Amino acid sequence: MDTFTLTNQQGLSAKITNYGGIVMALYVPDRSGQLDDIVLGFETPEEYLHPHPYFGALIGRFGNRIAKGKFTLHGIEYTLVQNNGVNSLHGGLKGFDKVIWDAKPTDTPDGPALELTYLSPDGEEGYPGNLLVKVIYTLTQQNELKIDYTATTDADTVINLTHHSYFNLAGAGNGDILDHELTLNAARFTPIDETLIPMGELRPVAGTPFDFSRPTKIGLRIDEPDEQLKYGLGYDHNWVLNNSADPLTLAARVSEPSSGRIMEVWTTEPGIQFYSGNFLDGSNIGKGDKVYQHRYGFCLETQHFPDSPNQPNFPSTVLKASQTYHSTTIYKFLT
Repeated sequence: MDTFTLTNQQGLSAKITNYGGIVMALYVPDRSGQLDDIVLGFETPEEYLHPHPYFGALIGRFGNRIAKGKFTLHGIEYTLVQNNGVNSLHGGLKGFDKVIWDAKPTDTPDGPALELTYLSPDGEEGYPGNLLVKVIYTLTQQNELKIDYTATTDADTVINLTHHSYFNLAGAGNGDILDHELTLNAARFTPIDETLIPMGELRPVAGTPFDFSRPTKIGLRIDEPDEQLKYGLGYDHNWVLNNSADPLTLAARVSEPSSGRIMEVWTTEPGIQFYSGNFLDGSNIGKGDKVYQHRYGFCLETQHFPDSPNQPNFPSTVLKASQTYHSTTIYKFLT
């Protein structure tokens, strides 16, 4: 396992390991210029070998859940590992978060970058096709962590790549994220059943605790007696991003009042999973011996919708052998 540090001209830095493509640290200034690490995780790559909730990891082949660990493609049923109750989650037992990627640091006109490549063999975790994946992390001079994903396959398959950093804009381990103000550029979300699988509906957020169309504190309605909040133990849902003529859409904006830090999320993906750290329980001791308690971090995972291979009304996640998969997500930092 190797680690690489990207630093831009403004002093932002990202520490990344080729084990799982994990972003181990991300130092971002507050309103007075003070740098703080804003992602949950551990000091050393070796600590990520122990069980943890996907801190900072690249996720694949298929981010989020696939119902009952099964899907059918061209009339053939494929069986995946059920590693999340009855469902398959985040690529299975050994997804892209647990493999060693080939890593090559480079300098680009936009800023320092790290190029990661991995060949996922046919049948790995039950998925068809040899899938060649390239992910480029760039720390731009505009204070952005830009993630470019590319993949090709020699047989038709399904794919849904994402990134799983847990953010706390007050600094990793510095309390819960309930006072962060969140805006989501989404008028609808995909409600889930009790196993967290979408029911196929695109439900309007208006008049529900899922309406983040204006800046709203994450904790304002998180404990309301709502069936969807009960299923997710809080927010653990996919929002349907509003259509935009520009392929790169502003999906989310988060601000943290004490530090003045602001994060924008831009993406070419049709959805974003907002997860409010509901399963964090104090069992992970992180950097600086800080304990990651309930809701000490949030995730904004840009993605296609969960269980898309089994949901014909959702945007397709099929990658054909003749096609190239490409996706871009940018986490932009401001004060």
